[in-house]
Amino acid sequence: MVPRSSIDSPPNSRNEALSARLVALQLLCDVLDKKTPLDQALDSMAAFRMLSARDRAFARMLVATTLRRLGQIDNLITRMSERATPPSLLIIHHILRLGATQIFFMDVPVYAAVDTAVRMAEEKGLARLKGFVNAILRRMDREGREIVNAQDEVSLNIPDWLYRIWVADYGAEEASLIAQALLAEAPLDITVKDQAMLPYWAAQLEGTIMPGGSIRRVAGGMVTDLPGYNEGIWWIQDLSASLPAKLLGDVKGRTVIDLCAAPGGKTAQLAVAGARVTALDRSRNRLRRLEENMKRLHLDVMAEAADATVWQPESQADFVLLDAPCSATGTIRRHPDVLHLKRPQDIDALADLQARLLERASSMLTADGVLIYCTCSLQKSEGEARIEAFLRAHPDMIRHPIRDHEIIGLEMCLTAVGDMRILPHHHQDSGGMDGFYICRLQKR
Repeated sequence: MVPRSSIDSPPNSRNEALSARLVALQLLCDVLDKKTPLDQALDSMAAFRMLSARDRAFARMLVATTLRRLGQIDNLITRMSERATPPSLLIIHHILRLGATQIFFMDVPVYAAVDTAVRMAEEKGLARLKGFVNAILRRMDREGREIVNAQDEVSLNIPDWLYRIWVADYGAEEASLIAQALLAEAPLDITVKDQAMLPYWAAQLEGTIMPGGSIRRVAGGMVTDLPGYNEGIWWIQDLSASLPAKLLGDVKGRTVIDLCAAPGGKTAQLAVAGARVTALDRSRNRLRRLEENMKRLHLDVMAEAADATVWQPESQADFVLLDAPCSATGTIRRHPDVLHLKRPQDIDALADLQARLLERASSMLTADGVLIYCTCSLQKSEGEARIEAFLRAHPDMIRHPIRDHEIIGLEMCLTAVGDMRILPHHHQDSGGMDGFYICRLQKR
């Protein structure tokens, strides 16, 4: 059975349907041809913002699902077409990709997928190829299901170089589980400002309380329409991403520096816990989003746009939280563009940046201060190996092991040395988790 992405409903009218798909087509071109991260493409596209809320959700889901299943889709197109698409007509290949996604991986009627694909070709000045697009997609509908059901989704969708790293880090069996989990659509995780109200808001949001205190609900619909959003009662934050701030312990009245802080989920947690937070991010645009989030949540934090590798705090802090820039492979469920934008050489460059950030973060601590280092990468070179190298070079820093009682219900994520290594298939029956690495250190 082929898994299908959920969306409440595709656009209604023929014009709405075409507009949403044309936006999806441009987004796909931006990611695959211009190598633009999907979130960046979404933020910068005026046509996307002009769509209705429902159509924006549909367009984003269509692109994300296409990126997630691109290997399978291209394999299918190759088998259905007797001639390769010329490089000069790459736009037709993208149109076929979007059509195939709707037919096999989304709850969209075949006639709607085919009709809008044909109209997209015409809209792009390629009316002479309408028959070709129609024929390929109709053939897919007739012959493709058996092919898709028999495809090896892991080998087709996960880059070989990346999968080999996971096999080396975790073994073949674990790597396969990781890859399969990453190809699933992620649920929606929510952090509630007042944890005492967790049961109430779980009921209001029709969600389930997860270990760690997140509320999980099936993705779908518009987040801004959910109860409590406009009142600033809660924010979107993956369960894995909610854990690092909690592992700092009691921060009430203490100084905390949140490095690489945007979009601000961890910053919000620290502010709610009563910390005196300085939130740092080098991107002014990302910091602006953090400030907007804090305003909606009615939280007061000091936010500063600066490069953490050179920035100097006015005084040393009791705690530093470093969510370091990384390859983000643990978030492929939510950011499938990672599959197509990251390259092996990126890992080495990021490891160097992570090492420099760790140096700076440790220098910002008071004596006995606590540092949390975390990444949403699955590669141990960005997690465990990075910390071991850092500790060898810094005898003034020691590991402050995370204990079972701090992560009840998530004990399977605890490593032998007291770090957390969260894998995407942990709690898979409840929707899985973003891949994450968390280490807690203390200054002697």
